[in-house]
Amino acid sequence: PFSKHPLSHQGVVSSGTRSVPFSPSKGQRKMRRIIAENPNWSLVVVPSLSSMCLQSIVNNFEEKQIFEQLTPGQRDFIQEGLSPTLPLRVTANLIPDGVYWKRCCERRWDLCDVSRYGHSWRRMFFERHLENLIELFIPEVTEPKAVLDVLPFCKSYVRRLNVSQLLPPIKEPQGEKDGEENDLDLAIDSEHDEACAHHFDFGLVLRELTHLEELALVYRVKECGMNFEWKMFEMTKRDCESLAKALNVTFLQLFRLHQSNVEDKKCRLLVKHLLDHPSLRELDLSHNLIGNGGARAIGKLLARSKLEVLNVCDNKIGELGAKAIARALSRNSTLSSLNLRLNLVRDEGGAAIGEALRSNTTLHHLNLGGNDMTWRAASALSDVLIENKTLRSINLSCNNLGKVGGKALAEAMSHNTTLTELNVLLTEVDEQNASFVSEVVCANQRSEHKKQRKTGSIKYP
Repeated sequence: PFSKHPLSHQGVVSSGTRSVPFSPSKGQRKMRRIIAENPNWSLVVVPSLSSMCLQSIVNNFEEKQIFEQLTPGQRDFIQEGLSPTLPLRVTANLIPDGVYWKRCCERRWDLCDVSRYGHSWRRMFFERHLENLIELFIPEVTEPKAVLDVLPFCKSYVRRLNVSQLLPPIKEPQGEKDGEENDLDLAIDSEHDEACAHHFDFGLVLRELTHLEELALVYRVKECGMNFEWKMFEMTKRDCESLAKALNVTFLQLFRLHQSNVEDKKCRLLVKHLLDHPSLRELDLSHNLIGNGGARAIGKLLARSKLEVLNVCDNKIGELGAKAIARALSRNSTLSSLNLRLNLVRDEGGAAIGEALRSNTTLHHLNLGGNDMTWRAASALSDVLIENKTLRSINLSCNNLGKVGGKALAEAMSHNTTLTELNVLLTEVDEQNASFVSEVVCANQRSEHKKQRKTGSIKYP
């Protein structure tokens, strides 16, 4: 390129900022020397005025929000350049779902599965942001304003909250007392602990989150270290009261409260405020301490609500509690799935649920695994399987059904054409009957598959 320069024949070399003339000595080869006055000089094309204006908008976006007046291409440029640290009051309702919110999410979290949030990056950001605020909230230390200030910006986008940790108040160290404490002192201390050991009050947020559809809570501390106490893994009476009242004003479709040591009293209190809930369709109280008293309350809930899925797996529900649920089930017309796995239902409870299925026409899935049932319960359920045409799956695993129970189930399945799953693993059922049950189930699956294909309810690629 220098050979075509107008001054190249005069011994002039072009540099970054100026041309430097030189005269080669006799016998020397012509060399070109470049002297750069600006070390940052380059051949990059000077940006256009419009690009410079857009960059100015990006740099000063917090002071003056110019976005809606721009063209789609210009908006894309702004979203690519905006800082993810801008205040939510500026970006929440102005920047649409897309590249900017994707950058915000990937900056804060390593794993970002947007498919779990309806493929909305903005929804992911606000749901996880609010979850983090609640999980790190320390009662009597964190100002409620830290959460309340965010609600006006996120309430339109939050559909689901999955809170996996709730921190208790910081316990102040107590010095050793002289002498022995009497019973009165212990009682006073116990009442004081119960009054103070509350967690985050969900009444602060649930009234504002009018679009919330799913709420999952666990009263526990993820990393307690050497400060472990059992109270860190249970909700208090005060927690239960505030939560129950807050649930009453929501439009939740799914409520999950598990691994929180919920016993009968707290279960009854929660159910009291859910009896006439207008939208609740799925209730999960698994992995708690609910016994017969709580099960009776749940039976009342089944009789008055429109629940479709009930999960009380891994609790302490016995025969009386199972009978209460069975009575409600016999009159219920909405429940499609019932999970009673890992309880103490035993034979009388299993037989009662089987009897309820004679009149129930909506239940599709029943799980009675690990309930200390024997061949008696299997026989009672077998009689129902001959008549019931609604049930699609039943889990009887981890019970002691034995050969007699296996024979009864095999006989019932020879007359059943609708059940597509019957789990009898680890039940002491003999191989012959277990194999026969499996064959009938497979035949029913094929029949159901053909029926769905014929009606077009399933699609093939």
